[in-house]
Amino acid sequence: MIKKSQEHLNSVNESYLEHMRLAFKVGSKMITGGFMALIHGLIPAIFQRNASNGIKELYNFINQKR
Repeated sequence: MIKKSQEHLNSVNESYLEHMRLAFKVGSKMITGGFMALIHGLIPAIFQRNASNGIKELYNFINQKR
């Protein structure tokens, strides 16, 4: 497991802490966007574009980073 983790970190050219920070950032944005989408499903008048805009931002962020 450690070897595979190190191989992955090397492939993305990040230290463990850099990778953890970015993964937590992406994960927290995904969770936030998911909650917004659930709330939008219940009350369509709010968060009308927040979840889809968040997905676009994450897509661009990940493609620029990798």
